[in-house]
Amino acid sequence: MKIRLVFCAGMAALVACAGTVTAAPAPAGERTVPTGGTSPSAGFRPAGLKSAMDGVHRAGVPGVYGEVRDADRIWRGASGVADVRTGRPVGPDMRHRVGSVTKTFTAAAVMQQVERGRIRLDAPIGGYLPHLVPGERGRKITVRMLLNHTSGIPDYIPYAFPSLKAFPSLPDVSPKSLDDNRFRQFHPAELIELGLAAPPTGEPGGPKGVYSNTNYLLLGQLLERVTGTPAEEYITRNVIERAGLRHTAFPTGPRIEGPHSRMYEAFYGLIDPPRDYSVYNMSWTGTGAALVSTMEDLNRFYGKLLDGTVVNRSTLAQMQRTIPVIALDGSTIEYGLGLHKVTRPGCGIFWGHDGTVWGSGTMSLTRADGKRQMSVAVNLQRWNKPDSSGKPQPHPIDYALSTLYQQAMCGTDAQDGNAT
Repeated sequence: MKIRLVFCAGMAALVACAGTVTAAPAPAGERTVPTGGTSPSAGFRPAGLKSAMDGVHRAGVPGVYGEVRDADRIWRGASGVADVRTGRPVGPDMRHRVGSVTKTFTAAAVMQQVERGRIRLDAPIGGYLPHLVPGERGRKITVRMLLNHTSGIPDYIPYAFPSLKAFPSLPDVSPKSLDDNRFRQFHPAELIELGLAAPPTGEPGGPKGVYSNTNYLLLGQLLERVTGTPAEEYITRNVIERAGLRHTAFPTGPRIEGPHSRMYEAFYGLIDPPRDYSVYNMSWTGTGAALVSTMEDLNRFYGKLLDGTVVNRSTLAQMQRTIPVIALDGSTIEYGLGLHKVTRPGCGIFWGHDGTVWGSGTMSLTRADGKRQMSVAVNLQRWNKPDSSGKPQPHPIDYALSTLYQQAMCGTDAQDGNAT
């Protein structure tokens, strides 16, 4: 059997799935926090959010938690457990590995250097990093192409994890590499080399991009080259601290500091029951997907990004110039410079990012006017089992997440569009 790997099921559920799951009460914590004197909008319904979150838990996710903001109102909720063995409940304020949401932080840091004139968006990357991207390729690929995934450089992940080497169609797919690399220390240069050695996904600067984590490791090395500071340190000082985030950081070891959930990887049914990968050396993702954060911090970050605090408004406009990009699940998304654009009929345009790492999934989106925000975390990944052709099949979790996203973004039911 050939299994097609999917690493961004969160966005796929948001874009492609619809439907609802009838939910019964589940272990949860929630609270609604008024932050001003005005009434909530008609689309802000804590009961609907709670029901939708319970639906995700009932559909099969051990624990789900998040924060939804609507103007001056904040709802934080959780459903399910952080540890399936002990039954420890999940909480809305827990820290979480947020995966590729990290890319927006890295892109913002690069764009700060563009504002200062130390990086030029349309300059060839070979001029900055000739030792990493030499020759003709280094002359053709620009900084902008790395940011919007039109570089043609493929993802390094299947080559860093040997049992995934035939990605995305695997005759003998195995989770062995997940365990073999749990404590391995990777260096960005070796991962970049793996991506550059693989067959290109297209010509640099093409009209359609192909999502690749290699691009964002190169951007991390670019930041280090022009600032003289390790990229994680620069991002911390100039993006995380500038946005006033209190619980967001790059991990310094394989463990997450502070309250957090275990993170369960199902690997398309090949790991049954799903295995906890909350302890993991995140050097395999670096400036592409290594951050730990909270849902409150993510909403704050995207709010500050969109209001011109992290980068100026002309820079933000550059980040919001989108092109079609083929995501790792094969779907096509609208992607700018480290930002997804999601258009939700009836409730507007949202900006943000999703992310997955082993056992951990995150979705964070903010409406263009900054007044509606959603950040949601789940502690299970790759729950879709494949059919005989190897294609992962829809699962009730997909529909339940779509219902939650619709309720969080629009305050309506995913099926009939009515407020609940």
